[in-house]
Amino acid sequence: METRWLEDFLVLADTGSFTRSAELRHLTQPAFSRRIRALESWLGADLIDRTTYPTRLTAAGKLLQEQAVPLLAQLNTTRTMLRGLQPLPQGTLEFAVPHTLSFSYFPKWLIAVEQDFGPLSCRLQASNVHDALLAFVEGGSDLLMCYHHPKQPVELHDARYGGLRLGVERLRPYSAARDGAPRFALPGRAEAPLPFLGYASNAYFRLMSDLILVGGPQPAHLSLRYETDMAEGLKQMALAGHGVAFLPESSVAAECQSGLLLPAGGDEWSVRMEIQLYCDRRRARPELEALWDYLSARYPPV
Repeated sequence: METRWLEDFLVLADTGSFTRSAELRHLTQPAFSRRIRALESWLGADLIDRTTYPTRLTAAGKLLQEQAVPLLAQLNTTRTMLRGLQPLPQGTLEFAVPHTLSFSYFPKWLIAVEQDFGPLSCRLQASNVHDALLAFVEGGSDLLMCYHHPKQPVELHDARYGGLRLGVERLRPYSAARDGAPRFALPGRAEAPLPFLGYASNAYFRLMSDLILVGGPQPAHLSLRYETDMAEGLKQMALAGHGVAFLPESSVAAECQSGLLLPAGGDEWSVRMEIQLYCDRRRARPELEALWDYLSARYPPV
């Protein structure tokens, strides 16, 4: 259960409107509804009476509304106390970063920045792409590092945000190696579909891998064997020889160099995504302004 679900629920309880609540939470209405459903599923109780209009809380919903406010306050207080045990410097910069970039791209990028700019004190909030973006627009971080593709864009054009293009990442299929060749390679055969390691429906790379397969040079013959929302999980399954998986190049560079993984298809089975960095100008601080000025002189704007 995620605390954001409780926050979503409290907004809904306050507004009585899914549409208005979704706007306030910077979500589409279907996405907001799914999060309320996820909370109900976790609790094992209906919180919203969907037989009436306008929206009303069930008895369980009213009870949760009473309990959620002090519960969230206690959690936030506890988090503050725990962070206080290991305090970071006052000038610490908060980064919201998707899991995959936090594992692969961010550490190397930070080394390159610090070699010229100097040491940085950072706190990394790693999550899925959607939650990283949401944390940023809700004011929970100074900077957002994310992927961007025209078919699945990040649209932060408000004057309060600044954006830079850091580089390009390619998503492509990989397979464990066998005798110097990929054990599995696209497109496969209709009579012998390739074992496929895929992303869950809510994952950003699910959209990107679907885009690759739809636009591929020929139909791919795949049999889904495993599904998760994290690229790192798929990488480990691919290394173990369970099938072919679409993975970002930066996340498998070491494994490819050592020959453990190999591309399971050419460039026609890949997609290029930009890696972008956004700054929240509302959180103007000397440390953030100094870093942003340095980066703006070295990377093109979005």
